[in-house]
Parts: sequence; C-alpha cells; structure tokens
Amino acid sequence: MNERAAAMTADPFGRFPSLPSEGYATHEVMNQATPLTGHNAFTGDRLLTEIARREKLGWADGLLTDAGATVASAHVAKLARDANRVLPELRSHDRFGNRIDQIEFHPAWHELMSLAIGHGTHSLAWTTRQPGAHVARGLLSYLWNQGENGICCPLGMTYSAVPALRLQPELASVWEPFILSTRYDATPAPLHAKTGGTVGMTLTEKQAGSDLRATQTTARPAGPRRGPGEAYLIDGHKWFFSVPHSDVFVTLAQTDRGLSCFLLPGWLSDGSRNRLMIQRLKDKCGNKSNASSEIEYRGALGWLVGEEGQGVKAALAMTHLTRLDFAIGSAGLMRRALSEAIHHTTGRRAFQRSLIDQPLMQNVIADMALEVEAATLLAFRLARAVDDEQAGDAAAALLVRIGTPVGKYWNCKRAVGVVHEALECHGGNGFVEEGPMARLYREAPLNGIWEGSGNIIALDVLRAAARSPQSVPAFLDEVRLAEGGDRHLDRTIDRLEAELRRPEEHEARARRIVEKMAVALQASLLIRFSPSAVADAFCATRLNDDGGAVYGSLPAGFDQRAIVERARMAPSAEAGDAGL
Repeated sequence: MNERAAAMTADPFGRFPSLPSEGYATHEVMNQATPLTGHNAFTGDRLLTEIARREKLGWADGLLTDAGATVASAHVAKLARDANRVLPELRSHDRFGNRIDQIEFHPAWHELMSLAIGHGTHSLAWTTRQPGAHVARGLLSYLWNQGENGICCPLGMTYSAVPALRLQPELASVWEPFILSTRYDATPAPLHAKTGGTVGMTLTEKQAGSDLRATQTTARPAGPRRGPGEAYLIDGHKWFFSVPHSDVFVTLAQTDRGLSCFLLPGWLSDGSRNRLMIQRLKDKCGNKSNASSEIEYRGALGWLVGEEGQGVKAALAMTHLTRLDFAIGSAGLMRRALSEAIHHTTGRRAFQRSLIDQPLMQNVIADMALEVEAATLLAFRLARAVDDEQAGDAAAALLVRIGTPVGKYWNCKRAVGVVHEALECHGGNGFVEEGPMARLYREAPLNGIWEGSGNIIALDVLRAAARSPQSVPAFLDEVRLAEGGDRHLDRTIDRLEAELRRPEEHEARARRIVEKMAVALQASLLIRFSPSAVADAFCATRLNDDGGAVYGSLPAGFDQRAIVERARMAPSAEAGDAGL
C-alpha cells in the first residue's frame, strides 16, 4: 500500500473540509403550532365552569381543578401516546405452560388508570352525598375523555355497574367498597389481595349482537339451592368481552327460567383465574390502548343478580348509565378536538394572517363550537336528571328514560363529524400519529357502536315512548321551558309534537325523530343557559334551512369571533369569566 492510500484508509474524510458548526439545520423551523398542553381543561373552559357554578358544585371545585390540570398536562399527553403505541398483549400461558389468561399493558396504561381512579372518575357519584354528584362525576369523565379515551371504558363500566350490583345487597356489600376504591391496583388477584378493582361488562355473542334474548351462554346452579345471590356455573362464549383484565364482570346467561344476569369474578378466592378463557384480543380500528377480547366460559363461577329470567331488566339498570357516560364522553372528545383546532389555527399563519382570523376558517371553528356547546349542555342536563331521579323526582326519571338514549344517539353521531373537521383544520399534520388528532379520529365512531348502535338506540327511544307514555310529555315539558325564546324553536316544538302523535310512521323514521328531539332539547338548553350569540346561531342553523350540510356554513349576521373566543381555552386569570 502506498503512502497516499494508507493516509486515506486511516482518515477517509481527511480530504474533505470540516462541516459547519450549526450542524444539520438546513432552514429555520417556523410557522408550526406548539403542542396544546399546560392549560387547565376545567378552569380554562368557560362552559364547564358555568355548569359547575349553576349546579352548585363548589364542594368539588378542588377535585375538578386538579383533574383539569392533570388531563391537559404534557405528562398525560405522553402517557396517552405511549399507551396507544405499545398495545396490550394476551399472555394465555406462563412460561411453564400453565394457563393464566392475563393481559400485559405498557406502564403508561396503569399510570393513567391510577390518575383517573384517584380522581374518583369511576366512583364519585356513589361515594358522596353532596348535591349534583352525578354531574360532578360526569365532569370528571368529560375531562378524562380529553386525556385518553381508552381508560374511560373500564371507568364508565365501573360507575354504571353499581345500580345492577345493588339489586343483590349481599353481593353489593362485598363488591361495592372494592370497586369504588380510589386506590388503583393492577395486580391480577382476587379482591381480598387488592386495594381496589374495576368492573367489566360482557353481554354480546357472535350470533346475537344487540339481540340479547338470543344469548346461547347457559348457567346451572352450583348447588342444591337456587335464587338471587346464589352461585352458578356458566358455560358459553362472548364475542365482545370488554376489559378482560377487570376484577369482576356483569354477564348474561340462559337458565331454565330464561335470560338471567350474573356477577362473575375474574379471580377466585384461592388466587386462581376463574374459568374464563381468553381466546384472543380484538384488533380494533381505535380505542387501541384498551383491551377487548373474545372469551369462553367453561364452568365459570358466578352469582345470580336479581331474579332468574329477568336478566335484561338487570342489565338495563347498568346500560342506562353507560349510555349517559357515552353521551358525556363523546362531548368531551369533541371538546378536545375543538380545542386542538382552535390552538392549531391560532398558531399557524397563511397569507399574512393566523388561520383562525381568516373568515372561512373562523366560520368552520365557530360552527364546531356551537356543536360542542350544545352537546355538552345536553349531556349534563341528563346527568342532572339522574341526580334528581336518585332524589325521587318522578318527572326526572321519565326524562332519564327517554332522554338518555336521545343524548347517546345524537352526541355519538355528531362526534364523528366534529373530530373529522377538527383534524382537517390541521392539514396533513392532523393525519400524523405523532399528534393527538389521528388517535381522536379513530376513536370518534366507537361510542356510537358500544351499548347499542344507532338503530338500536333510536328504537329504544320509541320503546320508552310506548312503554312509559308520560315520558314524551316530560320531554316536551323540558323543551318548552325555552318556549317563546326563539321562533325557530317554537315552530320545531309544534312540528315535533305533531310527529310524535303519528306512531304508525315511527319505526321507519326513528332516526329522524330522535334527531329532532335532540336538536330541540339542545336549542332549549342553549336559549336558557348560553349567550345569545351562541343560541341564536344554533337555532338559525339547526332548526332552520339556514345551515349547511358541513361545518363552516354559518350565514352572515352572527358574531363568529365571539363564539370562537368563548370556546377558546382561557388562561388561568380568565377562568371564571363566562361571558362573551
């Protein structure tokens, strides 16, 4: 090797000049929005603080403020990303070949669960005697649905399981303190070895879907005695087994007396897994951080809840509250998407102006803001009705029965369009997994499927009207509280009342009827509780032909800037200012 070749081998880059000291930069990164973190999702939200003040929730102010800061933090944003990046895995067997049926999660999942359960997101409605307990718990759910939707499934099921559990007092006395604990414990173990636990709900089967009476799973008495609270052995399958790592499950099975409801523990008192075999985890479109599964019962131990043959009735004690939570959660999801859109379009410029200051973008944001405010008021009016129902108000009970499926149907439907439009406000950046919008986009359709898809929910509204005839007058009485406040609403009330008098046309038009009911109630609530700029624009565009088929179609004459600024997350110093 000659001298020159040897020098090149020793230092192959020696013949090149040194690179500039500024490193890899080829340009200055500019005109990019920052992450939306560091605000307070409760105190910075004018609408939420108004609701809390109107419902006299001062007793929960500290808790809600802490939750609002937590869900909007950079730390929770990272946890949510990690929990959706590293997905749950099924460990059917240990390394020695023993069947264990356990789920492994990224540590971020468990930390998110610990934070949300620590706030009482699953339990506050049942652990306080303060007024407005269901509204306060609903606010926690609304906030945490802005943090990470995946954990909200076990939280909502645990919250809603309490009425079903209380059908069997001896079971409630054992399980209720355990599931209402605010000390999260991820240990796969029986309740006596843990500080707290969660509830899963498992109703759906392959052949049945929403037709619960077509359930094939069977249950037989484990001993000579039979009746409420007695042990049964359960055999069968479930096609959507929600949160299979939960500590206890509400399930349905057929006995010789008909479809019945059972409480089934995940682990037995000796520490072994109950005989529920997880076949596989679902590879879902969204809700990735949360495990959903297919399972088989092979002589699994469970206890009868309520009377044999009354399983649907027992399950409904739970599903009414899960549906309420989906109405609340969908509103929270929309709120997060709207906040992201406002933040991004404020920080991004084009043609020498911020995007949000350009007339067409401002129209889009204002139109979405109307939708989010209406959805939020609808959800929390129903939560308030649950509080009143618990206090013995008969009219509130009627409103809960017919209004809850209305709210669930409409908020879940509207979430998809709002999240899509908010993503589009980000341009290509919104479609990239590093940010939150792609995750929200995948999440948006899910609540519309869980606990009954659109047709099932719309038909349930008609069922409520038929079986509880006073529920329709109770609903209309609520809407009429704003009668005379807007001519569009007055006309809508007359048309809706006439439509509800024609039952022969109801089933085919169920979706349209429920939509009219939802929008009429939203308009009534906005007229009563929101600034006129918001209420007038909503009524003109949702109750009239003056609105378009997509967001961004508000007509001239409305103060779009005022609507947008009301929806903007306020700095801490402005948190209490609810005005326009």
